[in-house]
Amino acid sequence: MKNKKNKRSAKSYQYHAVTFKLSQGQYRSLRNYCKARRTTPIKLIKRSISRFISNYEYEVPPELYVTENQLELFEESPDYQGTAKLF
Repeated sequence: MKNKKNKRSAKSYQYHAVTFKLSQGQYRSLRNYCKARRTTPIKLIKRSISRFISNYEYEVPPELYVTENQLELFEESPDYQGTAKLF
């Protein structure tokens, strides 16, 4: 019998599947690009989104949140007096 104290327990990982659809042309383009670069589609996609999936595991900085009224092109400002201002 082997000593159980010397045996390391394997770390368990939890994975989540993410799926999306590609058109036939998009898939053919992805396959051709991966063949030319000698990589797999999964490695290519993971490398492309790595900055999004590695930096924000616990908290997203407040400046990256989109506010409700982020783009206000046509809202009048308090100092608006009916004349056009040139920048």
